[in-house]
Amino acid sequence: MPYSIMLDAGHGGRDPGAVYNGRQEKDDTLQLVLAIGEILQNDGIDVEYTRTTDIYETPYEKAMKANNAGVDFFISIHRNSFPTDNVVSGVESLVYSLSGIKLQMAENINEQLEMVGFVNLGVKARPNLVVLKRTKMPAVLVEVGFINSKTDNQLFDENFSDIAQAIASGILDTLNQLNASAKPKRFHVQVASYRNPAYAERMLNELLEMDFPAEIEEKDGFYRIRVGDFETLDQAVAMEQRLRRAGYQTWIVTV
Repeated sequence: MPYSIMLDAGHGGRDPGAVYNGRQEKDDTLQLVLAIGEILQNDGIDVEYTRTTDIYETPYEKAMKANNAGVDFFISIHRNSFPTDNVVSGVESLVYSLSGIKLQMAENINEQLEMVGFVNLGVKARPNLVVLKRTKMPAVLVEVGFINSKTDNQLFDENFSDIAQAIASGILDTLNQLNASAKPKRFHVQVASYRNPAYAERMLNELLEMDFPAEIEEKDGFYRIRVGDFETLDQAVAMEQRLRRAGYQTWIVTV
């Protein structure tokens, strides 16, 4: 079952967000969100949006939209601002607290954006932001550069496709890490490990003649003799006891 993500283009409608020399945050965020969404959809992610046009919704309405949709993640895209123009530049991501999968995703996104050329200002906790506080799923707010920084705007405009890909890649990397950690462990009973394949074959044949489901795994120059492929530790322990009663020294390994 694919993951589902709600992408939020910050601000919109009567709320332009940060403004600099006629440039409005709400326009940059919508353009970027639509590009990110296309990449994620092409990778099999179920993508929904808080908005796809220039409309206004309160942060609370956006959070409720995500909750009602039952999505797995909420990603809000913004542009940052600083009281003085062209003083600060870089990307930062905000999360409710510095823990869990949301932190991991925020760090992955920042690292990808850093490779595009942005200064990585890190991940910060913002527990009072509505879209982070009211969403029931892991949520990340990404500040994609400062809108009143000529450096960041140049990066944004000249590397737009790379920026969309970087954010999508940060999200996808996190989902892949989740899948890897969720993969159930398998248990094997290892009987021996040899550098000489002839010795390994001899041991394999010996075990097979005794009706043990043995096989050879070749890795890093070693030939490991393993018995069984078990879903539970109890099953592996039972096999280990059989092998030890037959006179073999064994240990249990997981993959």
